[in-house]
Amino acid sequence: MAILPEVAVAGEIFVDLIFSGLDAWPEPGKEIFARSFHRDVGGGTAITACALSTFGTSCAIFACIGEDAGDWITERLRGFGVETDTLYLEAAEPTAITVAATQPHERAFLTYAGANQFFEARFAAAVRSGTRVAGRHVHLAYAPEIGMAAEVLDELHAQGCSVSLDVGWREGWLSDSRAVEVLRKVDIFFPNEAEAARMSHLQDAKAMLEWFAGQGIERVVLKLGAKGAAMLWDGRIEFANGCRATAIDTTGAGDCFNAGFLNAWLKGRDPQACLHAANLCGALSTESIGGLNALGSTSWRKMIRAKEAE
Repeated sequence: MAILPEVAVAGEIFVDLIFSGLDAWPEPGKEIFARSFHRDVGGGTAITACALSTFGTSCAIFACIGEDAGDWITERLRGFGVETDTLYLEAAEPTAITVAATQPHERAFLTYAGANQFFEARFAAAVRSGTRVAGRHVHLAYAPEIGMAAEVLDELHAQGCSVSLDVGWREGWLSDSRAVEVLRKVDIFFPNEAEAARMSHLQDAKAMLEWFAGQGIERVVLKLGAKGAAMLWDGRIEFANGCRATAIDTTGAGDCFNAGFLNAWLKGRDPQACLHAANLCGALSTESIGGLNALGSTSWRKMIRAKEAE
């Protein structure tokens, strides 16, 4: 019997084309030129999985990609130690692609879903069949179809896995009142400030977390960018200041934040320590272009050594 990875990260995967060094945002009918360009594997699924693996957490990825970039993506993920047995090649569509225009503290995206269109049906079928994808934890890096989400989450819990969720900016999902029912079944929800505001119709971080608590959602870790983070954890609300960093590109910062929190939590750290680890990971990820590029940086390697010495 094969040994299961400790964590599986399931969701969407992209080829990221990142344009940076912009003097302005693109406008209709006008052309601007970037001073820098970076191509890499992107999306919360890949970045969170690779970040977890750099900490020594055994991690697999469950995703769909096209044949156009299959070998490159597979080797890129394996280079970080991620298991790719459940990375599926789809012949009918190319790998999803995102064009990102990024400035130090903001970014904009243009995306084609590509092979990601096949992901949810594959994942739901695997879970329903009783196929266990992880030993301890499953992180979902996509917005689950609300009609089938409860069944999938119940089955993952029945298999003994805890589950976390980061839906990203999916306005339709965030605006759907039924999403609250899904979040009640999730062990940890990771929204950013804009996503939490869209769900709660509030702007203050504390008020947002109080709203989630009032909906019966027990654990919410709220990303506040350079301001740090806040957390609702079993009835308590706590805040943590952001960590200082020289930001170049915020692409993937929230996904590295998720990995930092989950790594600390799975190692039994208290929630406040997990929040600090998440802030540090998110901050350091902004010091390089692209989500994965930061994971090989000097700052990231120093952080890992420091954690190992604790």
